[in-house]
Amino acid sequence: MEAKPLLSVKNLSVSFNVNKNSHAAIHNISFEVFENEIVGIVGESGSGKSITALSLIKLLNWNNKAKSKGTISFRGLNYNNISEKMLRSIRGREIAMIFQEPMSALNPSMRCGDQVKEVLLHHKIIDKKVVYDEVIQLFESVKIQNPRQAVNKYPHELSGGQQQRVIIAIAIACKPKILIADEPTTALDVTIQKEIIELIKKIQKETKMSVIFITHDLALISEIADRTIVMYKGEIVESRKTRNIFKNPINTYTKALIAARPKTSKRLKKLPTIKDILKNDDKKNFVSKKERKQAHEKIYSSKPILEIVDLKKTYLNSVGFFQKNIPFKAINGVSFELFEGETLGLVGESGCGKTSLGNTILQLTKPSSGKIFYKGKDLNNLTKKETRLIRKEIQIIFQDPLASLNPRLSVGEAIIEPMKVHKIYGDYSLRKEKTITLLNKVGLDESAFNRYPHEFSGGQRQRIGIARTIALKPKLIICDESVSALDVSVQAQILNLLNSLKKDFGFTYIFISHDLAVVKYMSDNLMIMRKGEIVEKGDADKIYNAPSNSYTKQLINSIPKGL
Repeated sequence: MEAKPLLSVKNLSVSFNVNKNSHAAIHNISFEVFENEIVGIVGESGSGKSITALSLIKLLNWNNKAKSKGTISFRGLNYNNISEKMLRSIRGREIAMIFQEPMSALNPSMRCGDQVKEVLLHHKIIDKKVVYDEVIQLFESVKIQNPRQAVNKYPHELSGGQQQRVIIAIAIACKPKILIADEPTTALDVTIQKEIIELIKKIQKETKMSVIFITHDLALISEIADRTIVMYKGEIVESRKTRNIFKNPINTYTKALIAARPKTSKRLKKLPTIKDILKNDDKKNFVSKKERKQAHEKIYSSKPILEIVDLKKTYLNSVGFFQKNIPFKAINGVSFELFEGETLGLVGESGCGKTSLGNTILQLTKPSSGKIFYKGKDLNNLTKKETRLIRKEIQIIFQDPLASLNPRLSVGEAIIEPMKVHKIYGDYSLRKEKTITLLNKVGLDESAFNRYPHEFSGGQRQRIGIARTIALKPKLIICDESVSALDVSVQAQILNLLNSLKKDFGFTYIFISHDLAVVKYMSDNLMIMRKGEIVEKGDADKIYNAPSNSYTKQLINSIPKGL
């Protein structure tokens, strides 16, 4: 006898009314989820993944802007024929959801334990007398460190990985039949990402619940899903067993998603983008060992542009009722050299000191001790005028372009602003002309000049941030997690752009990331950082192929490899 689906979606279409116009987000999709299986939904931003997820728990009809057609049935109950009260009893109790950003999903004014307790009591899962013990047990099951302390902490007092575990505890508290995980590991380090994936698999195996796991990363899906649904522009373009999709992808878009992520085994001159593969223009040009050796001989034959000598940065953290200052060593005796034309990769988990090191080089914060030499000049002994000139030559590309761009300034004005501050390119007309040239250089047209940051996609905003950074003609650019929040396809475009600009302008990069696969693709040399110290450094390919440090091995083993 054929098994009945736990969840059935038939001919679902969703559209939104924006400015009296209807915009279709999902087009006539159908799929099923059976008991005790993990289904992956994968695709780029805007493909309809999250809209599908929210439809499954009817969270879309805000302000009557969302309109849906088709049927969704859970355990034979058609959503179109049940009351709001019945729907509320399903939502959270029978079908639970893990959201992408834990700090947005958790209440910052409530202790973590109380947030789990609230769910248990609301759904009348357990008696008040024993609810505390149940919360402790849930925290233990999701492997939260020191659960009896964690229940009394607020979300901001926990790390990103621990916050996500609290979200998972809330989601599984009612022992749901289906768990929807919407990009639950996107903002996490690869090691923590691996832990969360293994945790979800463990819980699923123990409870026999079904999981719908949503992500833009096909390699990550391969680590967890039994069956995978690939979405593109609101449609399902492929749906098969995960192993079969990886062994023999049928749809061109699926092939493009698999190809867009940097490969750790071979070094491509240019990453194939979704557009390249859809146009059948994905010529694979590999960097030979001879070419790489010749490039390195040229780079490392000159004097270093930047020298870091025994750099230390210590912060004082206020702890306890009497605000006792406890020293925290963010950077602890770091030394290295950076050469003109080099891309130096800096990789490590959150809190290892990567960003602190970048900020110290930028002179945004002063080191506690040690030396920073830029072109032979000690940055710690410069006058204000000299520091201002140096800042023109050392620039940064931030992780979140929307946060780094002024929402009140048009894109053109945002790029012109640093030109005015540093008094370059003369008058406004020359600066505008230069800005339009820069926009074209990063793949945007002249129409972007008068538009505002919120009118662009994440990938386009990152291009704007890059244009603003290179407007001052810097020599050294620090890329601080500048592609970590992007889809793999958009990530490929930005990485190709950075390499193209490096070739055209002779930039030198410090490329900071927690993603070793991306850093390895971009870098000539690589540094692995842990707890404020460099634990391994050398040629990127050599370190990846034969790491000598156990922590480096752990990072490499945590990278999703694909099947």
